[in-house]
Order: sequence, then structure tokens, then C-alpha cells
Amino acid sequence: MKSEKTINPYGMFSRLYGQWETQVNDLISLSTNNKEFVKLAGVTSDTNTRYQERLNKTQELLANHLNLPTKVDIANLAKLTIQSEEKLDSLEEQTWELQNTVSSSNRDIQNLVKVTNETIKLMKQHKTELIKTKQELIELKELRSEIQDIKNELSNFYGLREEISILLMFMNERNKEKPQEQELELTYSNSK
Repeated sequence: MKSEKTINPYGMFSRLYGQWETQVNDLISLSTNNKEFVKLAGVTSDTNTRYQERLNKTQELLANHLNLPTKVDIANLAKLTIQSEEKLDSLEEQTWELQNTVSSSNRDIQNLVKVTNETIKLMKQHKTELIKTKQELIELKELRSEIQDIKNELSNFYGLREEISILLMFMNERNKEKPQEQELELTYSNSK
């Protein structure tokens, strides 16, 4: 029998990649570890930065001339949009609070209307009671004047009675001898 070896392509690729990586790293390390390369990289970086700034300014001028938005304009627009959304959210919250306040005020107004209607009913009742009281007062005044008239008549009657009793006494003195007048006097005294 023959001994057969199995070929592992992944293992081969892994070994090849490892060797290639170490060789490239060594090459980069050798080329970047010298001062001339670092100076050249610094000069290239500075030059690249200047060209990039000029390109940005040129793009901005061209965009302004063509009336196109730049990255800065879009960034500012995004900031303004976010601020607008925050303000809209704030306004929406204030609107909800106002709606709650208005509905609360409407309930208070409805309660006030109920209380006012009850007050009006009470005032009408008081008004009718006041009218009744005024009528009763008028009737009481009339009764008072009638009682005063009766008092006056009674005082006149008592004055008349006194005059009659004085007259009777006077007559009795005059007519002491007449028995009939005495009987009248007794009858009159008994009626009192």
C-alpha cells in the first residue's frame, strides 16, 4: 500500500500568509525607521493638508456660485432641524398643558354656572319671601292703626264711662230719695 498524504489547502494558505506578513512588516519597519522617511512623510502630510484645504475652499466657492449646499450647510441644516424638532416637542407639551388647563377651567366654569343658578334660585325665593314679608308688614300696620283706633275708642268709652259714673253719682246725690235710680245704678254696676 502506498502512503497517501492528505493536502490541507487552508494550512498551506495560513503558512504562506504568515510568511508574507512577516516579510512585509520587516520591509515597512526598515523603511520607516529612518529619519529621511519620517521627514518626507511629514512634508507630504503638510502638503496634502494644504491641498485639501485649497480643495475644500474651491469646492465651497463653486458650491456657493452654483447655489449648491456644502457639507457645512447640510450639517447646519441638520442642527437646525434638530432644534426645530425640540421646539416643536416643547410646543406640543405646552399645547397639551393648555388643553388640560382649558378643560379644567371649563369644569370650573360649569361648576360656577351651577352655583350661580342655585344662587339665582335662592335670590328669587328671598325676593318672594321679601314680597310676602312686605305684604304682612302692610297688614300689620293696618292692624296697628285699627288697634290704635280701638284704643282711642276704648279710651273714649272709658272717659264716657267715667263721665256717666260722675253723672250717676251726681244724680244720686240729687236724687237720694228715689229708689228707682238706685236700681238703675245697681244694674249698670253689675254689667261692668
